[in-house]
Amino acid sequence: MKKFFKNIVLFLLLTICIGEIVVRLTHVNSDIPQRIIDVDGIQKYYPNQEGYWKGGDHKWKINSMGWPGELPESYDNLITIIGDSYIENFMNPNDCHQSSFLKKEMPNHNFFEAARSGVTLIESMEISKQMDTLKPVLTLIHTGDGDIYESIKEIKSLTDITQLNTNTEEIVQGKMKSPGLKKVLYSCKLLYYLYNRFPINLSNETQEDSKKVKIEISKFKTNETKVRVLINYIKNNYRIDDKVFVFKPNSDHNIINIFKSLGFNTILLDPSNDKNWSFDHDPHWTCYGHERVSKQVYNKLKLRYNL
Repeated sequence: MKKFFKNIVLFLLLTICIGEIVVRLTHVNSDIPQRIIDVDGIQKYYPNQEGYWKGGDHKWKINSMGWPGELPESYDNLITIIGDSYIENFMNPNDCHQSSFLKKEMPNHNFFEAARSGVTLIESMEISKQMDTLKPVLTLIHTGDGDIYESIKEIKSLTDITQLNTNTEEIVQGKMKSPGLKKVLYSCKLLYYLYNRFPINLSNETQEDSKKVKIEISKFKTNETKVRVLINYIKNNYRIDDKVFVFKPNSDHNIINIFKSLGFNTILLDPSNDKNWSFDHDPHWTCYGHERVSKQVYNKLKLRYNL
């Protein structure tokens, strides 16, 4: 009996080892970079990491300043680009990033992206304060309804992201959730594959689009006062004259109108007369989508600024 159990254990260990090797060689998982929280309370990545996106077709890279992508060759005539996973853009190679496409349109300028999955609007503003030390001529802040609502602690308190307490007008810095457990999960590729392959999802996302629209309208009406406090806080505590807020397609016009009424520079992206910008099973932009986004941003900037 002892020998039987010993053989079972050895067989399981051998299976795990082979599974780990196969998963690593075939890149069935996307490699996940490790995060840190810097002295300003901003979550970014350990510098100089690299890894493969799912399928192994391309690598992502974290530069020496802890942000995805390449550093600019020069910081002269710098335009910084701040946002969430859409700008982080691990799912596309570096030459499909906003900085790469905008550089082609504006060769006399340099571009620096500072982005991370889960960034809220208020954290984007904190990042912009840090990036202002590089003296950019302009900062593009990509945002949307979700980034704005998630910035407000009273709407939904989330401990792992930076939010604003609109009652006290105090920023609550996010804390990394289970960093030790995540490190083990991401390090063991087989375990992470099984975690992704058999997720536990108890949410129900089968609502019709019309119902979703009604919910969003109701959400704005319910939280309009809090949203106004957030936007006023941004206006009063950050430099906004050199910031352009780029809103994702289908963003709530009620929210955009508040930004406009307070003197913010805004751009609303519009894919309506174009091919699909997103992946088939992922709302993030494809390489083509990023190219079209950059073209719209460039055209708007060209009309408003002497770039």
